[in-house]
Amino acid sequence: MNSDRSKLLVGEAAAALVEDGMRLGLGSGSTVAYFLTALADRHLDVAGIPTSRHTAARCRELGIPLLEPADVERVDLCVDGADELDHDLTLVKGGGGAHLREKVVAGLADRFVVIATRDKLVDRLADSFALPIEVVPFALSPVRRELEHRGFEVTVRTGASEDEEYRTDNGNAILDARLPGGLEDPAAAEVALSLLPGVVAVGLFVDLADTALLGDPQGEITEVQRSAVA
Repeated sequence: MNSDRSKLLVGEAAAALVEDGMRLGLGSGSTVAYFLTALADRHLDVAGIPTSRHTAARCRELGIPLLEPADVERVDLCVDGADELDHDLTLVKGGGGAHLREKVVAGLADRFVVIATRDKLVDRLADSFALPIEVVPFALSPVRRELEHRGFEVTVRTGASEDEEYRTDNGNAILDARLPGGLEDPAAAEVALSLLPGVVAVGLFVDLADTALLGDPQGEITEVQRSAVA
C-alpha cells in the first residue's frame, strides 16, 4: 500500500469523527485534502475555518461552507496534518507555509486531531525535517544569523525557482532550520525562538494535538492519544 492510500484512510477516519452541526478547523496539506473530500461526501451541516488559501479554494469547490476566526469563539474539532510528530504529540508543521494560521485555528479547537502517515513519527523533531520559522522579510538576515549561531543549519525558502522569493499567505518569509540531532526540549525551543525579534511563528505545536491517526503501508491506522504518551 502506498503513501496516498494511507493518507486516504486516515482522512476518511477523521471525517468519520465529524458530527452534524459542528464548526471545524480545516488544516492544509496533502493528507488534509483526502479529509476534505471525505467530509464533503458525508453531506453534513458543517462549516469550517480554512488555514490557507488553498484549503479555502478546495472547500469552495467541494461546497463546504467557510468561516472566519471572527465568526466563532471556539471550533468543535480541528483536523490537520503534520510534517513530523514525536511520541508526546508535539508537531513540526509549516512545510506548506501555513503554520501560523494553522496554529491560530488549532488554538481555537476543543479537540485537535492530527492525521499523518506513520513514517512521520520520530524520536526527535527538527533533525530529519527542518523546522519552518516564519519571519518578517525585514528581519530575515538577523534571524538567520542568530539561528546559525545557535547551531541550526538554515535555508531561506524560495518559490518555484531559486531566484523567486517565497512568501506565505501572510506576506512573510520562511527560514527552514534543521538542528543536527534534533531538539532536546521542543517546548523550550518554541519559546526561545518565538522571542527572536522578527519571528512571527515557529512551526512547533506543543500541547495542542489531542489525538493522532497514523496510517501505515499495511492499511492499518494507529490512534495515539496525548494523555497516553506523556
